[in-house]
Amino acid sequence: MKAAAPREMNAIDRISIEKFGIPGIVLMENAALKVADEACRMLGDVAGKSVLVIAGKGNNGGDAFAAARHLFQRKAQVMVFLSCNPDDIGGDARINYTILQKLGIPVEVVADEADLQQLRHELAKCNLVIDGLFGTGFRGEVAGISASVIRAVNDSAARVLSIDIPSGVDGETGRASSACIKADTTVTFGLPKTGLLVHPGCEYAGRLLVADIGLPEAAVNEVAISRCLSEAGEIRALLPGRKTDSNKGSYGKVLIVAGSKGMTGAASLAATACLRSGAGLVYLAGPASLVPVFSTLVAEAVVIPMEDGGKGVLSAECIEEIKKRIDSVDAVAVGPGLTVCNDTLRVVEEIIGTASVPVVIDADGLNSISRDINMLKKLKAPAVITPHPGEMARLTGKTIDEIQGDRINTAADFAAKWNVTVVLKGARTITAAPDGRVFINPTGNSGLATAGTGDVLAGIIAGLLAQGLETVDAARAGVYVHGLAGDIAAREKGEHGVIARDVAATVPCAIRSLLGGTAGDAFARI
Repeated sequence: MKAAAPREMNAIDRISIEKFGIPGIVLMENAALKVADEACRMLGDVAGKSVLVIAGKGNNGGDAFAAARHLFQRKAQVMVFLSCNPDDIGGDARINYTILQKLGIPVEVVADEADLQQLRHELAKCNLVIDGLFGTGFRGEVAGISASVIRAVNDSAARVLSIDIPSGVDGETGRASSACIKADTTVTFGLPKTGLLVHPGCEYAGRLLVADIGLPEAAVNEVAISRCLSEAGEIRALLPGRKTDSNKGSYGKVLIVAGSKGMTGAASLAATACLRSGAGLVYLAGPASLVPVFSTLVAEAVVIPMEDGGKGVLSAECIEEIKKRIDSVDAVAVGPGLTVCNDTLRVVEEIIGTASVPVVIDADGLNSISRDINMLKKLKAPAVITPHPGEMARLTGKTIDEIQGDRINTAADFAAKWNVTVVLKGARTITAAPDGRVFINPTGNSGLATAGTGDVLAGIIAGLLAQGLETVDAARAGVYVHGLAGDIAAREKGEHGVIARDVAATVPCAIRSLLGGTAGDAFARI
């Protein structure tokens, strides 16, 4: 599903109004009805229930005024608190504010501590708060009386329904102000906003509902939107099929160049996950002195001993053998547990510079590249890189906080600059293609925050590449399957106890869930 930045959503609204002739106040009314309907679902019979509406001066406040009116007409006890001077309310919001006044719905302005005390008093006895302070265009820090209003709402026990986005969340990046509404439910309009889909914004949003308010599809299509939230149905369509009349050669061959002394598990996890994703044949090229360990950990892979001088680390002397092996496979993965030294740097550089099949670069493969980022200019074939925030920081020269503060644009900019598909791992993993497309992944949980799960992801992506998926499709499908496998494992074991082997073992269950249509989405349409 398309996911809009605030500026893109504003453009869609403008086209709907100016080109298609839908009055803005009609869109506001449709939005308010959706909010009121959801309030009724949250409260049951709203008659006699106390609903407190907090509103600002913009269109978000206008939506809140109209929703207050609808709930008032459904016999709820509605009270509105303004964080602004009423004289500052303009446009369509002003029309709805005036209607409130004529209906006699109580409206209070919060301007000082005495007003805040009244707000806290009302919060203590209300059944639901509707948040209409700030819209999707908010950026920066909430200050002044609005910050105090937000803190009062969060300190109360009342349930909260946010309009379009929780007040204080940046609609593009998901950054949250130090004072930010913590909603139970958010009703967003037309398309989900990117800031609602990534952390920490998605945590503040609670249950996300995407409401149809009558924006013409033609208006949406006029705006070039490159960001999407991955959905189960579209991932299902990407997964490779299986034929009755087939053999291991039908599902691709993968070469995994990985492992070192003390890091045999990383290579084995990648190989296992690759096989679990459906690849027909996996070759694990690792240090010769560690072959007995690899053979024990992953019996199904063909283990190829590579020259290591008995040190348990790949030697540069194995490069020609690796290059020869690459010519006979459909995809390569390099990096899990490889370590970084002069010899492995040369191995990574040679694979990048000579591979004619898609390459997945993970872990120490990325750490090698961070020593000389221009290595990526030597790529001869499509590549997927799979950095976690620390690795991305090393690749870009940014801090981890800078990476995490704008994950979408960080991944997109790097993908475009270096012509690679970027999988920026973490909560709500971002997949960015060189052509500007970005996919936000909704699956996964904190159980994946454990050693080895990144190796599993690299193996899944390599397996899907070998089965014929295009680079960005293998990446976004692999990320979705990986997260879903983590979700299934967490349901069985709890998030505290999930380990990487559990995730690798559950990959087939995730694929079966997707193909069977039982995997759900991260939001609901209303």
